[in-house]
Amino acid sequence: MATPTTPRNDSGPAATAARPSEPRPVPGGGGRRPGRVRRRGERGRAASVGLHATLLLAALIAVFPPFWLLVTSFKPKTDTFTRSLLSNFTLDNYDHVLNNTEFLTWFGNSVLIVLITTVIGVFISSTTGYALSRFRFPGMRPLMWTLLITQMFPMAVLIVPLYNLMSRYGLLNQPTGLIVTYLTIAVPFCAWMMKGFFDSVPVSIDESGRVDGLSPFGTFWRLIMPLARPGLAVTGFYTFVTAWAEVAYATAFMTGEENLTLAGGLQTFVNQHTQDWHLMTAAAVLIAVPAMLVFGYAQRHLQSGLTAGAIKS
Repeated sequence: MATPTTPRNDSGPAATAARPSEPRPVPGGGGRRPGRVRRRGERGRAASVGLHATLLLAALIAVFPPFWLLVTSFKPKTDTFTRSLLSNFTLDNYDHVLNNTEFLTWFGNSVLIVLITTVIGVFISSTTGYALSRFRFPGMRPLMWTLLITQMFPMAVLIVPLYNLMSRYGLLNQPTGLIVTYLTIAVPFCAWMMKGFFDSVPVSIDESGRVDGLSPFGTFWRLIMPLARPGLAVTGFYTFVTAWAEVAYATAFMTGEENLTLAGGLQTFVNQHTQDWHLMTAAAVLIAVPAMLVFGYAQRHLQSGLTAGAIKS
């Protein structure tokens, strides 16, 4: 005799656990599934598009001036202020700047001043920063305040007193005068930056050097300096840019075309007597090339060097 089949009860706890969970209807949502919940900090599509559009616009605004400067340098004088893109391409501007002006003399003056300023500035900044980081000596705090306060004065305020000092000591129209002036600009900032970098280097390295019989300067030169390459790169680049692109002091303390630097020589193209914008743009492009090469060489150390003193170990 056949046994009657017992109907299955799917409402028990075991059956409920065995069934896959079904999404519950959202109240007032007509039974639709809820949308994907964004994680915290995740941007929506509209916000992401707006952010990228803003960044693209900012990049275009930043790139447009140097791009238009480059385009204008290849235009003849008659097309300087036109909006055409190289309709009359020419290299006459560069030929005139290199062969019919004192540009090469200005270039030599700038290279001499920049090299000496960079070498001396890096050495003074690194030794000063190391001394402030590692030693305690009388007058340390006043020295730190002096380095900080000197950065608060605008360059225009210092032109007259510096001019009087240089005139008294016979440093006008001398490369030495500009070198000393540029060092007064670069060293205070770079010394503070190098101090922050050396603060992040463990003191145990100095102690191990002294145990091995090294003098304080030997420890600094043989152990600390190799570790300070990122900071030295930033210091060298800042000193280079200070001396390469500075205009106010170069034009105030140097007279005569044979004594000018590149920044001062640019003013000979556009002044109250001449308006040679086509030649000025060509000279500006030639001046920017060495700075771009130096930046390309030092850029791998710039980011780590600028952030080296942010966290003290």
